[in-house]
Amino acid sequence: MAAFSLLEVGIALLAIALAGALARRFGQSVIPAYIAAGIIVGPHVPTNLFGVSLRLVEHTAFIDTIAELGVVLLLFFLGLEFHVETLFSNTRRVLGIGALDFAVNAAVGVAIGLLFGFGVTGTVLLVGIVYISSSAIITKSLTEAGWLANPDAEVILSTLVVEDLLIAVYLAVVSAVVIGGGTLSEAAVTVGQSFVFLAVLAAAASLGTKQVERVFDINSDELFVLHVFGVLVVVAALALSLGVSEAVAAFFVGTAFTGTSLVERIETALTPLRDVFAAVFFFSIGLVTDLLVVADVAVLLAVAVLLTTASKLVSGVASGRLYGLSDRRSVRVGLGLVARGEFSLIIATLAATSAVPEVRDLVPAFAAGYVLAMSLLGTLCIQYEPRIARAVGLADT
Repeated sequence: MAAFSLLEVGIALLAIALAGALARRFGQSVIPAYIAAGIIVGPHVPTNLFGVSLRLVEHTAFIDTIAELGVVLLLFFLGLEFHVETLFSNTRRVLGIGALDFAVNAAVGVAIGLLFGFGVTGTVLLVGIVYISSSAIITKSLTEAGWLANPDAEVILSTLVVEDLLIAVYLAVVSAVVIGGGTLSEAAVTVGQSFVFLAVLAAAASLGTKQVERVFDINSDELFVLHVFGVLVVVAALALSLGVSEAVAAFFVGTAFTGTSLVERIETALTPLRDVFAAVFFFSIGLVTDLLVVADVAVLLAVAVLLTTASKLVSGVASGRLYGLSDRRSVRVGLGLVARGEFSLIIATLAATSAVPEVRDLVPAFAAGYVLAMSLLGTLCIQYEPRIARAVGLADT
């Protein structure tokens, strides 16, 4: 059994490598290629090719763990590029774009839920799925496109932070009340714990620069990587145990290193680890995507993709203008926020436990197809932004 599991891991990594090489060969982003690799060698359709089985890799707990570490590392690296003081110095604007982002996209989620007769529980879950952008996919895409140093990236990253904070509250309430197994007061306790934990992390990130530099001043590269990665994973795990997104926690850990002289060393030592684990995360999206099940909700999926792409563009452009960005950079904000991913799949997992048959059957199927479509579309929006800008008559700025 152990040998078979090891073989599956090897096949997964080889499939990822071949897909990535093919994408690079044709000048495309690797993210859609990694997702496609997961679909091809995963447990769902297609299952064979010319009589040869393609069911080579199962969706296992091991894959999930590596994928989760990929998300943690992506958000940690995102934090390295972001000063936590930016959030506090622009609190009014950050809260403004967060409220705008939620209002526009949640409203579209409610409209879709009502249009397709999902009921209260289904609509609440649908809102969460279509509202929150994928921090992991967007971070990887911004890195590939070289946008992280741009002023529009600050608006995108600020929006993602607010979304991740809001989704922590959303998941606590939905898990306790909508899905069952808890009360509103228990959800309130969880939310309170979450924000206390995040406040401590943010304070440490803002005030502990000298201490961080002293603690991680380690000569050995091997021990340096082990210390940084170990602390990062422990903090992420503690966050999860308190009902906080591990992605948000990893982001704040990254900001703690921003003002130190260790950033370049971290990027050199941990970038290969980040890229491998992140590749497994994208691959895992393909593994859980059953194209036959997705086909059953094709109309719902098409409507949702169209409307929620438009809603992210509207809220993103408006957020860019709120920050005083040019038309071109404001459009970049909208395009940069299109992708949905990891949190939508988490909500789908909650939906699968619902006592309402329609919710249990339809929402997970919709979420799988929606994440697949929006992750691909969001990646392409960032990659082909120059062409999109020229097509709509926006000049370079």
